[in-house]
Amino acid sequence: MSDRKPLSYRDAGVDIDAGNRLVEDIKSVVARTHRPEVLGGLGGFGGLFRLPVHRYRDPVLVSGTDGVGTKLRLAIDSGRYEGIGIDLVAMCVNDVIVAGAEPLFFLDYYATGKLENAVAEAVIASIAEGCRQAGAALVGGETAEMPGMYQAGDFDLAGFCVGIVEYDRILDGGAIAPGDIVLGLASSGPHSNGYSLIRKVLETSGASLDDAFGDGRLADALLAPTRIYVAALQKLLDAVPVHGLAHITGGGLAENFARVLPAGSAALIDAGSWQRPAIFDWLQQKGDISEAEMRRSFNCGVGMTVVVPAAQADQALATLNAAGEQAWRLGRIVARGEDDAAVKIG
Repeated sequence: MSDRKPLSYRDAGVDIDAGNRLVEDIKSVVARTHRPEVLGGLGGFGGLFRLPVHRYRDPVLVSGTDGVGTKLRLAIDSGRYEGIGIDLVAMCVNDVIVAGAEPLFFLDYYATGKLENAVAEAVIASIAEGCRQAGAALVGGETAEMPGMYQAGDFDLAGFCVGIVEYDRILDGGAIAPGDIVLGLASSGPHSNGYSLIRKVLETSGASLDDAFGDGRLADALLAPTRIYVAALQKLLDAVPVHGLAHITGGGLAENFARVLPAGSAALIDAGSWQRPAIFDWLQQKGDISEAEMRRSFNCGVGMTVVVPAAQADQALATLNAAGEQAWRLGRIVARGEDDAAVKIG
């Protein structure tokens, strides 16, 4: 007989008991995000959600998936996890609402080398808060402990969202036409894009997340959660005809807005219509970043764009501002010439 100690999964770096404890510890947080359509709770093989088809004549499901990029590195290095889950939800639900869809439910994937329950609980509580803001139920997820795949203390996140929209109310930009007005909705900062460049700026400038910035610390500005626009945009969709929406993420205002413009239409954006948040000026100065690179890497203060008929622009602005958004006239839609850019910022 061998006198070697029998190996266990824990010896290999995976603690099944810790994973089970995490599920139990987060059940109450997750339950607070549930909608009436959720069937059952955590612990099953799949999350169950009864589609509210009685509210629709011809329902279409809209899905989205995303992560938070290397913003996660800053969150891990600073030990600040209270906003990163909101980022994860925002990057998915803001894409889903662009199609005019109501977010229904959300799932997350949390992968790490060694499960630290306190960290995982903080992150999942943040995800639940993002779901609460979006009105989406957190119906499940996966926590994967994978020793050897991640360095100590590291983890990664992915999110998945499903929404629903009436077929004849899908927003695809096809209704956008010359004469329409473009509205901008303020971002809360860089959101979850451009963070590889941000981290390079921190490295080359010698700046620290603990440095004073404005009324707080640099970390406050760089780790501000991505704004979730769902609630305000749902009110807008009920109030006025909306011809198009664009979520401004990686690629900036020009590249993302161009994705929803139909052939024959172009957008003229007034660069002087909003004041760029101070964090972008700081990044540009500390990194010696060109204006063109700034506009392509960051949202520069515009997190979402809305296109409405000119006659409804004032009502749309009033609706958005009453819903808690900072909205303004960003530009207008014009006829596009053969050699014209789809989006001109000037």
